[in-house]
Amino acid sequence: MVPAKDFKRRMVVEIEGAPHMIEQIQVQTPSARGAATLYKIKARNLKTKNRIEKTYRGTDSLSESSFERRPVQFLYRDPEAFHFMDSESFNQFSFTLEDLGEQASFMTENMADIEALVVDDEVIAIELPDTVDLPIAETAPGVRGNSATGRTKPATLSTGFIVQVPEHLEPGTLVRVDTRTGEYLGRANS
Repeated sequence: MVPAKDFKRRMVVEIEGAPHMIEQIQVQTPSARGAATLYKIKARNLKTKNRIEKTYRGTDSLSESSFERRPVQFLYRDPEAFHFMDSESFNQFSFTLEDLGEQASFMTENMADIEALVVDDEVIAIELPDTVDLPIAETAPGVRGNSATGRTKPATLSTGFIVQVPEHLEPGTLVRVDTRTGEYLGRANS
């Protein structure tokens, strides 16, 4: 059992008998003495993909869901689905764009370092690394001498995802992006 005060993003817990991945946690500290701190979570049911919002007191607890993590590789995308391969058993499986949601924005062909969450020998979700390095496909031309200013511009990455980058970056520059927030973290070491 995990108390609400120890909830973390991407933790998988049992809610109403189904595995849910915590996607967001908001802590509400009370102003009155003796009132309980509340933990408002947004979680996604890993089987049905439905999202729920629940509020727990710090003393409430949930069971961690029993699942297995397996290393997988993203192979390719076709019009119907994204295809993956288990790095150990070489079994292949696929997810639709709806199944993956925002994760699809960070995936490139033959991408490794992905983990599959497996319950009862069924892959119910994938988990990307916290950061990915992607090249800028399109952006306005870099403005020389603007590397010191904090101004940003939109850049379309090779996957089609749009991120705000510093004004001086050019198309082709490899950038590091946080897969949890979609934020630009810096230039990637190529």
